[in-house]
Amino acid sequence: MATQQTALITGASSGIGRELANCFAQDKYNLILVALEPDLLNQAASELRQQYGVEVTTIVKDLFKRDAPFEVYNEVKQQGRQIDVLVNDAGQGQYGTFDTTDINRELDIIQLNIGAYVVFTKLYLKEFKARNEGKILFVGSIAGELPGPLQAVYHGTKAFVNSFVESIQEENKDTNITLTNLLPGITKTDFFNKAHMTQAKNVAEGQGMEAADVAKEGYKALMKGENRIIAGVMNNVQVGFSKVMPDPLVAAQVHQQSKPVDGDESAR
Repeated sequence: MATQQTALITGASSGIGRELANCFAQDKYNLILVALEPDLLNQAASELRQQYGVEVTTIVKDLFKRDAPFEVYNEVKQQGRQIDVLVNDAGQGQYGTFDTTDINRELDIIQLNIGAYVVFTKLYLKEFKARNEGKILFVGSIAGELPGPLQAVYHGTKAFVNSFVESIQEENKDTNITLTNLLPGITKTDFFNKAHMTQAKNVAEGQGMEAADVAKEGYKALMKGENRIIAGVMNNVQVGFSKVMPDPLVAAQVHQQSKPVDGDESAR
């Protein structure tokens, strides 16, 4: 790489976002990390600087807020930084039957999982189009391929992401811009604590991939210019089956897997 490139990563203080930061830093990308928790963000930044000797800038921002992605974009612009890769990773869910979950939290989740992705993508895609180069990695989810009883809004947001990415991939297929959708399944991150979902059978039984393994698969796919990658063999199998099974049956199966160990499905 002649000049060092810069990746902007949202949700970069922990989980898949944090592991993706490792992947980029290993390849000597400078980083701009965006997340809400200043302590975790600073810790991640100092670890990355020490380990890989790259330049790391942190931006503390609450992406639940509608203006936040615009503010991040303007802040980066004011610093005179050029972004070469955008990683849309920040996302949250909420566990429980839809009639018992908190609507304000769900509106925040829709803003984070959809609104922030759409804004960041539009702002940086315009720049990438002007230069005819750039890469965007979307951290989607196999949740977008399956109905999600007990996580209805989260699964709905990820279905949006999958459809959205496929549409803009088609629009940009004749450019040098790479748009890659990474679809993890259950991953061992803080996601389930935040979603109050640690009681769900499939989480409590310790199923799931390591975040580092998911990140590596996504990073490799992005660098190869692939459109989409489902992380992990079992997740590929599950999505494959869901394509041939009737939807109500898939919904019932996901419901069974996600049921709380104590049987109480209301939001916690």
